[in-house]
Amino acid sequence: MPGKSTVTVHADRDIHPSRSVAPPIYQTAAFSAEDGEAFALAATEARGKDFYTRFGNPNHAQVAAVVAELEGTEAAMVTASGMAALTTAVLALVSAGDHVIGQRSTYGGTASVLLNLLPRLGVSATLVDQTDPEAFEKALTPRTRLILVETPSNPLLQITDLRAVVELAHAHGMVTMADNTFATPLNQRPAEFGVDLVWHSATKYLNGHSDVSAGVIAGPAALLDPIWDVSLLTGATLGPIDAWLLLRGIRTLPLRVPRHNANGQALAEALHSHPAVSRVHYPGLASHPQHKLAVDQMSGFGGVLGVEFAGGFGTADAFLGELSYPRRSAGLGGVESLAVHPASMWRGMLSEDQLAESVPPGLVRLAAGTEDTADLVADVLAAADAVLDPSAPGPTH
Repeated sequence: MPGKSTVTVHADRDIHPSRSVAPPIYQTAAFSAEDGEAFALAATEARGKDFYTRFGNPNHAQVAAVVAELEGTEAAMVTASGMAALTTAVLALVSAGDHVIGQRSTYGGTASVLLNLLPRLGVSATLVDQTDPEAFEKALTPRTRLILVETPSNPLLQITDLRAVVELAHAHGMVTMADNTFATPLNQRPAEFGVDLVWHSATKYLNGHSDVSAGVIAGPAALLDPIWDVSLLTGATLGPIDAWLLLRGIRTLPLRVPRHNANGQALAEALHSHPAVSRVHYPGLASHPQHKLAVDQMSGFGGVLGVEFAGGFGTADAFLGELSYPRRSAGLGGVESLAVHPASMWRGMLSEDQLAESVPPGLVRLAAGTEDTADLVADVLAAADAVLDPSAPGPTH
């Protein structure tokens, strides 16, 4: 099998080949057919590429081919955003009366789907402590159809034991779906552990330049086909230009991820013992309670870390204001470093009670970009020094 850098450059070469070295942008809403038979075939082909752009587009197919190869899955499909990937898949996989298991530590939008959207449709959900494999089994009901995991989790960087979850799911005939946004297929491939479906907010690392909103789902064709059917009804279609930009970003993923990994590790180590910080959440730290599991499942630990400040909400907000290179933004995974206060950002998605259960008020999510490591470390340490409260307790690592 070719290496990952080779895959990102060549896995889509046979899709609508042309003499153009850079793939063309197929900026069209519809495609013509030579005859009635060809038209009927194109109209019914799952995840097609030349009937109608809502049904598929060559630029969609190119991204899907590369992502499927990177994730080690049979096929893939694209959507207009990561949330579109999640909601489309969940709506295709469960029905009224069914039950879904999710995690307490997970992206706020995912938690809102499980806690707020699905109950309105007659689907119940249970969120469990992902660090306890037995918690998933205890949450099982006769109507459980789907286990939805995210590892590392957003924003606490907790790790889910994929082998344990897959073993449980397969023993009970359930589908597993993993959010691989933080890890990327360069650091972790959930399908290798038996996970059925892998999804990404491709807005983040896959694109890598903070200029596209997109989602991707990868897995076996038999599971993707009904998800594609639902996507035709929801219409969360990725535009051809955005798909083209996403493909261009994926080409450099193997070049960018090692720098994200190195910067994330360096920032975590630098902040770990700072007196203004009570805890750093980063699976690459030996002090992380699931470090050994992370080493077993991952080849790198990514550029995102959670930093808890001893001074709480106010200190976290002040720290963001002191940063020079990382900008205050909800994004991550781009070449530029970004930082955000999750307790503030997720208020629009979760109730105060739900928020209190999932996000510490003094937590900052710091997403390291590809800047020079020394510059980032110096900037972040200076910001932490600036908000240091002499009366605050020291680190509790």
